Amino acid sequence: MPLNKLERRTRLRLGIRRKIKGTAEKPRLSVFKSNRAIYAQVINDDLGQTIASSSSFDLGVKTNAKVEDSKEVGKKIAEKALASGIATVVFDRGGYRYHGLVKALADGAREGGLKL
Repeated sequence: MPLNKLERRTRLRLGIRRKIKGTAEKPRLSVFKSNRAIYAQVINDDLGQTIASSSSFDLGVKTNAKVEDSKEVGKKIAEKALASGIATVVFDRGGYRYHGLVKALADGAREGGLKL
């Protein structure tokens, strides 16, 4: 029986999380997309602690997330992470394909100074 969209993403996300783990030196940059926004968090998995977070709502955007908004979220999360003393992260695409909003967020984080 074929999987629906949510089950497929959950299965992919768990496969990615088996391989990727954020540490204090190299935390995980996690991405989540909803229909209205895109969210990013820098997470230390050893302590289960969120170090920095940002979303398209932080930018004052009330409509659906666009590629330009995702890039700005990436720059904002990079700025917050660098302020916390983090320069290198492991990118966790959260089961989403690496294109569109997810790719724009990663590119924005790189432009902001984070090393992915």
